[in-house]
Amino acid sequence: MWQGRVVSIHVAPEASAPMQSVSEVRAVPGKGLEGDRYFSARGFYSSRASFGGREVTLIETEAVEALFGGVVNAGGERGHIKLSAAETRRNIATSGVPLNHLVDKEFWVGEVLMRGTRLCEPCKHLEELTQTGVLAALIHRGGLRAQILNEGTIRVGDVIRPKGGAG
Repeated sequence: MWQGRVVSIHVAPEASAPMQSVSEVRAVPGKGLEGDRYFSARGFYSSRASFGGREVTLIETEAVEALFGGVVNAGGERGHIKLSAAETRRNIATSGVPLNHLVDKEFWVGEVLMRGTRLCEPCKHLEELTQTGVLAALIHRGGLRAQILNEGTIRVGDVIRPKGGAG
């Protein structure tokens, strides 16, 4: 059984604003992370009817670090993309967590229970805010969208584990 941890937490007050790193954040079911653009319905995609699953997003730091290791572009040339976890525009950067396997699964982030709803594939908006190549580089490793199931505080360093897992 796996066990990971929260490496960093990021929120942005409104659409396209730079992400701010925080040491802790309150998670609220049906709303998201307090202080984040989707909590206040000011996110880039807030107007879409399918808000469910946009409460919180997670990304593996391992995927972010792999970007700099080299990405093959459409022309077959190897390039490097250097992004911080905050620049991926995901709320929670994790370490040691198999996020792609958590779709339709419940898991704990500290004291907060979440359910993975779907992969958080990169979009053109992300590439516009960062750099060319990010969209292709993060396909199928852009993170996880999740639903918050109970209110609580998430802190940097919190343990992430499957529901029912030891910890």
